[in-house]
Amino acid sequence: MSDTVSRRSALRLLGGSIAVAAAATSTGFTTSSHTAAHERAEPSAGPRVEGLIVKLTLDEKISLLHGATDPESLGQAGYIPGVERLAIPPLRLADGPAGVRITRHATALPAPVLLASAFDPELARRYGQVIGREGRALGQDVLLSPMVNVIRTPYAGRNFETFSEDPLLSADLVAEEIKGIQGEGLIATVKHYAMNNQEKDRMTIDVRVDEQTMNEVELRGFESAVRAGTGAFMGAYNKVKGTYACENQELLTDILRDRWGFEGWVMSDWYATHSTVAAITAGLDMEMPDGKYLGKALRTAVENGSVSEEYLDRAVRRILAMMDGFGLLDGSAPPRPDRDPAAGAAVALDVAKAGATLLRNENRVLPLTGAAARSIAVIGPTGSVPFVSGGGSAHVIPDRADSPLDAIKSRAGHGARVSYALGEDIFGKAIPEGAFSPGLDTEGQRVAAGETWTYEGTLTAEDPDEWTFVIHYSGTTRPKVLLDGEELFPVLPDFGEYFTGGLVSAAPDGLAVRRKTLDLAEGKHKVEITAKGGDEGQLFRLRRVTGATRARDVAQAVRAARAAHSVVLFAYEDATEGQDRTTVALPGHQVRLIEAVTAVNPRTTVVLNTSSSTSMPWLRRVAAVLQMYYPGQEGAAATTAVLFGDCDPGGRLTQSFPVDDDHHPVAGDPRRYPGVNGTEEYSEGIHLGYRWYDAEGVRPLFPFGHGLSYTTFSYSELGVRKSRDGLEVTFTVRNTGRRDGVDVPQVYVGPSPDLQLDQAVRVLCGYQRLVLRAGERRRVSVRVDERTLSSWDAERHDWVLGTGRRDVWVGASAGDLRLRTVVEVHA
Repeated sequence: MSDTVSRRSALRLLGGSIAVAAAATSTGFTTSSHTAAHERAEPSAGPRVEGLIVKLTLDEKISLLHGATDPESLGQAGYIPGVERLAIPPLRLADGPAGVRITRHATALPAPVLLASAFDPELARRYGQVIGREGRALGQDVLLSPMVNVIRTPYAGRNFETFSEDPLLSADLVAEEIKGIQGEGLIATVKHYAMNNQEKDRMTIDVRVDEQTMNEVELRGFESAVRAGTGAFMGAYNKVKGTYACENQELLTDILRDRWGFEGWVMSDWYATHSTVAAITAGLDMEMPDGKYLGKALRTAVENGSVSEEYLDRAVRRILAMMDGFGLLDGSAPPRPDRDPAAGAAVALDVAKAGATLLRNENRVLPLTGAAARSIAVIGPTGSVPFVSGGGSAHVIPDRADSPLDAIKSRAGHGARVSYALGEDIFGKAIPEGAFSPGLDTEGQRVAAGETWTYEGTLTAEDPDEWTFVIHYSGTTRPKVLLDGEELFPVLPDFGEYFTGGLVSAAPDGLAVRRKTLDLAEGKHKVEITAKGGDEGQLFRLRRVTGATRARDVAQAVRAARAAHSVVLFAYEDATEGQDRTTVALPGHQVRLIEAVTAVNPRTTVVLNTSSSTSMPWLRRVAAVLQMYYPGQEGAAATTAVLFGDCDPGGRLTQSFPVDDDHHPVAGDPRRYPGVNGTEEYSEGIHLGYRWYDAEGVRPLFPFGHGLSYTTFSYSELGVRKSRDGLEVTFTVRNTGRRDGVDVPQVYVGPSPDLQLDQAVRVLCGYQRLVLRAGERRRVSVRVDERTLSSWDAERHDWVLGTGRRDVWVGASAGDLRLRTVVEVHA
């Protein structure tokens, strides 16, 4: 068997030769040597790679260390040209936290936060397998995913792209997803390393974090990715302790290489490289998407002696070794498979149903049966427009996406009456032509290819009111619209049109949509519009939502709710990379809509298609709340299955939901979020998420781990014993209801009395997803490893086992702990 085949087999069967090396060098309980990068001996990558390094010219080496333009682009995020002379193939790198993001159709999977809500590592592996197969089928070699940064603030714009506020759960899931991705032959890239926990000022923010917090909270998921054999890391935009992550010696070499034994390569996030010498010597191997610093500037640095060519060899070795391990250098990689859309859709449906989280269900209003299922009012824009995914790098062009309204009608059957009301207008209504002077028809302006169209005039507002201007447009460049000299729809910073929201940001006919809400004074307002036709021409519409149009929409929703037995109200939030949320409340006027509807029909279920935790001042008014996040292309089918009881809602919250904007871990202290004078302080320390709520005695709206079933469960017979490398916690779970159902019992452990370190009131140390028939009892065993029982000692720079008498709880959530015992932990 050849060296390449052996390496590839190791990658697929064991999670990678990297994982084997990491397990051998990083046990978590011994101190690794921290050697300077230029002194650290790089392991041999095998004769094929070493032979190529000898043959490569300086320019060819440099060409492998930065992105370039793909002459045959498939719309992917990045491209490395390869070296044709030496049969080194190019690499295509695609975004893909929830499916492969290129300009072709792919399976749009549920958002990772919905996957995580299933508390099911095996499901995470299946999720990864779909992405891995599709990535290769769609001509890609490297996946820029998964994201494993912890959920620290509820405002972070990419919370839907990651897993959890809990490090253990995140670590479990990222490992299995990577194994699924790479088992199909696609190289996974874990991101964003490290402390990239917000979008606000992400390009420049300096994260100040103590050593214990960084190791216990953020880094566990990244270390787990190394152990799972991930092929690549992506460095983050932000600074950590004063140094940009992509030139941070502590992160890139001391921790990643020397302590964890990572042997793959590290690429920068797009435009996250800030230097040549500092970056390449600290351990950055690849600059993306171009070569501003690791291109010509790197060649100059080598020629003038600022950088030894050994650093280039090191970076090239890491890249080629991983390519060799996947059979990309000798052509031994399996042939690219065909896509299997049906199999992808089946997994998307399974994940969406498994992660569906029922937060409230008063008087068993769900599932919809009998009279409740025969008379239904569906309300809300995303009740008719399928909300598939978030925006930015998570946006996928789905094979198909059904309307929840159509799915509900189909499931309710011919004898049922299902009505629909918009409630909250997200696409706007036509502005009367007479409101403009000179007159302007804004419902279908067409600009010919290569031409520029302009308009100057006035818009008359008859009364002072809140206006939401909505523009629909084709092409890649939005029309420029100025109102009284201020641009209504400016291009977002950093990457321009790249950062767009999910399907709410596309009109039903496919035109892109942007919105701007402002208070418009009575009288005349100057309007200037410039639209450019580009290569293919442009079509655009300019619309508005006003107080009057909004009142009519709400009135229609109230009539529909009053006439129906049951109401299913879909609420949404359109989140995207590149910007944070400004509040945990629902956007727009959805709170008013919910209040108006529930005033006439208390049998209202709110379905949330939101990105992260949401405040609910309206909670006591509604009968049920179903959290579906961004459910992927099968979201309509999954949501309908849960609403009608065709499956049990099996999801549990992977993040605490705060009551409001004033009661959560980063509330009230701008130094924690969003930062002051360019610096962000993790002064909450290890008390992230539910740990903060416990430490501060603050009651969340919904605790970490919360989720209801259509049946009930009891816990009993708790026992704990010492195992070879930790603890074994056993207990009995019984389905005490009349339906089959899903339960996720969780095990938490309290602090060690022997450690003089900051410790949480309790931490999650294990869990198990169970499917139990009505009346079924099952004895459950949960293993707790020594890492989870340990704390990071900054003086020793090492993990220290927390010995002594420690409390152990078993419960249905961090706020519903039903069993408790004490165990003596010994070194």
